[in-house]
Amino acid sequence: MECLKDEAYSNQSVLTMDRIMQMANWISKVLWGGAAVVMIVSQMSVLAAADDEKAFQVPSGERQLFLDDVGIAKIDNLKRTMHRPAKRGAVIIPDQKWETTLQTRCAPVWDEERGVYKIWMITSTNIPGLAGTTYAESKDGLRWTKPVLGQMNIKGSLENNFISVVPGHAWPENGIENVVYDPDDPDHNRRFKGFYGVINRKPMVSADGIRWKLLDAAVLPSSDESNLSYDREHKTFIATLKRGGPFGRSHGIWTSQDFTNWKDTGVLFHADEFDQQRGRENIKARRADPKLQIQGPLWDIHDSYKGHIAEHKVDVYNIGLFRYEGLYIGTPAMFHSNDNRWNKDGFHLIQLVCSRDLKTFKRLGNRKTFIGPSPIGKSAYDLTQLIGPSSPVIRGDELWFYYTGIQYRAQPKDVERNAGAICLAVLRRDGFISLDSGDTEGMIQTEPFEPTGSKLFVNLDARQGELRVDVLDGAGNVVAQSEPLSGDLMRERVTWADGNIAKLKAQSVSLRFRLRNTQFYSYWLE
Repeated sequence: MECLKDEAYSNQSVLTMDRIMQMANWISKVLWGGAAVVMIVSQMSVLAAADDEKAFQVPSGERQLFLDDVGIAKIDNLKRTMHRPAKRGAVIIPDQKWETTLQTRCAPVWDEERGVYKIWMITSTNIPGLAGTTYAESKDGLRWTKPVLGQMNIKGSLENNFISVVPGHAWPENGIENVVYDPDDPDHNRRFKGFYGVINRKPMVSADGIRWKLLDAAVLPSSDESNLSYDREHKTFIATLKRGGPFGRSHGIWTSQDFTNWKDTGVLFHADEFDQQRGRENIKARRADPKLQIQGPLWDIHDSYKGHIAEHKVDVYNIGLFRYEGLYIGTPAMFHSNDNRWNKDGFHLIQLVCSRDLKTFKRLGNRKTFIGPSPIGKSAYDLTQLIGPSSPVIRGDELWFYYTGIQYRAQPKDVERNAGAICLAVLRRDGFISLDSGDTEGMIQTEPFEPTGSKLFVNLDARQGELRVDVLDGAGNVVAQSEPLSGDLMRERVTWADGNIAKLKAQSVSLRFRLRNTQFYSYWLE
């Protein structure tokens, strides 16, 4: 797992949401486009919660991450670090005789009844006019099979894994880009839910994710990119639908409670001027890296970036938004394009954003890359186009990201047609952002809250240091102190040297974490 240190600033003032919104408006004219608030705090800072009208809560079982400042009252001598997932390479490749490129816009779904993961893939072929959606399954998420579905006739044979919703439909009408699983639907025949069609989206449902039924529902207006997730906490489906915006490709956010009636939230996630500035740096960095110099139209026309960087554009190619531990986290694929071809050639960099309300978004890690291209020379697929999934798959103490990796955008002549696959990257659970301390002790103190559980857990890496916890009452007095914690601890229960948080239910308390040479990812109560 690679670490990216955030840029530093020292803040000794109270940052209210009104002030943050004013600054964001001034910078980019949109609430969700402002520069990321990332920091190293060298002096004591007081940080306001995102919503001053709501008391901070720590729901039992919900992990408290440090992607934003919600729930943080004081912080000293700590820095935020964004972590990149470790790549595991391509796990589903185009190995059928007709396949050329595989892509996905969804996350694998676990079918508990059958004991398999299921995934749906946008599939290009070497047969003129044939493209669509295929299906694969796996028991372990690593070794995938492509079962014969018998739904589509290819040159007189039904021996393939294509899904056919409406017989006779062809690409792009027959595409299935997005599928989610809804375990809460009382109708078993509606547990799998998805969108049909690549231009505009038609809601559909299925009992198994293989045989589908279109719903009598309005079509969701969209261009050729979308993403879909299910927020089980709020029983809400979240769709991001591509449309135009101030800097090109942008994505509107739609929500639904029943998957039939959809609401446009009015929020448009798009790039801003700072993305254009950062894009110049990203383009220069890629051109200067010999490990990324693939042979193709993008690189054969040497002046396409070098001589015309001012003409480039950065926009949002796709964005998955998912609910995770009380937050909405997004993985926008930022498309860096040039002007040397129709529809533009270029490359993607996957970044991170977060939100509490799906209205205002914070760009994380100073907009550095969360998942980027692999170097050439190792038969990698994710050289140019990288598109994230709808959400990660939680596997124990890890988050598995299944993403699209494509070698080229504009295909060069005589290129290997086996060009795109489903790749895997693995992140420590809760491992998006850590609060880090060095030799000098750092401190973070929470806002007051009433404990809902009797046991405190932490996720941290203190192999070279330690973390201690103090529990403070409303007057700031220490009423409990922990034993020191050391080691690489994914879900460690805090033990108490003096006092115990279990005895403080229904009381207002704060937690003060003191850490040295430690990366601190999250805490929670049970």
